[in-house]
Amino acid sequence: MQHASNLIDPFGRRVDYLRVSVTDRCDFRCVYCMSSDMTFLPHGDLLTLEELDRLCGAFIRRGVRRIRISGGEPLVRRGIMALFRSLKTYLDDGSLDEVTLTTNGSQLTRYADELAACGVRRINVSLDSLDADKFKAITRTGSLDKVLAGIDAAVRAGLKVKINAVALRDVNEFELGDMLAWAHGRGFDMTLIETMPLGEIDGDRLTQYLPLTEARAQLARRFTLDETNYRTGGPARYVTVRETGGRLGFITPMTHNFCESCNRVRVTCTGTVYMCLGQEDKVDLRAPLRASEGDDLLDAAILKAIAHKPRGHDFVIDRTGIPSVKGRHMNTTGG
Repeated sequence: MQHASNLIDPFGRRVDYLRVSVTDRCDFRCVYCMSSDMTFLPHGDLLTLEELDRLCGAFIRRGVRRIRISGGEPLVRRGIMALFRSLKTYLDDGSLDEVTLTTNGSQLTRYADELAACGVRRINVSLDSLDADKFKAITRTGSLDKVLAGIDAAVRAGLKVKINAVALRDVNEFELGDMLAWAHGRGFDMTLIETMPLGEIDGDRLTQYLPLTEARAQLARRFTLDETNYRTGGPARYVTVRETGGRLGFITPMTHNFCESCNRVRVTCTGTVYMCLGQEDKVDLRAPLRASEGDDLLDAAILKAIAHKPRGHDFVIDRTGIPSVKGRHMNTTGG
């Protein structure tokens, strides 16, 4: 069943990609994402799984073709597979092209087979180091062995894996080449991401921040990086690594924004839709969801959100000034 999209923003961009955070909770405490002593939202503030399903359905009816489930860590949400099973019905009837997942990998040994059975074909795994001690330091609570076992389980289940790594100065800066060789050796694409100023953390983002222009220059001393027009529909810009034949993506919100082709909005686990990751403009969808069993109010709120989608973000990290830190953490907004 095909649905014509009427989600066109003020700049003529068709919004057909929805990223949905299903929880703010995570079993890791990554240093660039959270403080060590996080306060999570009360459970009553979160949309129920039924509400998340209804919300996704409303966006699908308006022409969204791809949905990415994120968190926090989405697979720690109790009963989360019920949402994936429901979304499978939209895949089966042709209303939806793709359901994907961003995960830290910690729960994949448990869920990989079921995800594949629900029609998930590819996942992004956030992995910032292959050194066990360094991985522990970055995540504070994570186990590298558990994540690698989860990745193996995903491969056995037939899921296509892409590795996402946040580039961190003086942390994994000089490990990125080895990580790239490992990922491509497993047949995984890899994407590097600049750290983004979302939420207060314990450390100083200016000391963490590694421009991907520097990371790319370092990798180019070891690998031949050929430009390509390959796109996945997300913000990454890809090169092909001649020596491995694999792809390497760069997500550069700080050094080179990717707003001109933005086709997505994000919904938080509390039902707030952010039309831009780097702006504070938002529309509440929880209230209209809970105000009526019908979807008229919800549909009106969605259309209002799209009508206010901005041209681009205003992330700033300036070594001569103060980082422009958004008040919300990434685990709440959704990766």
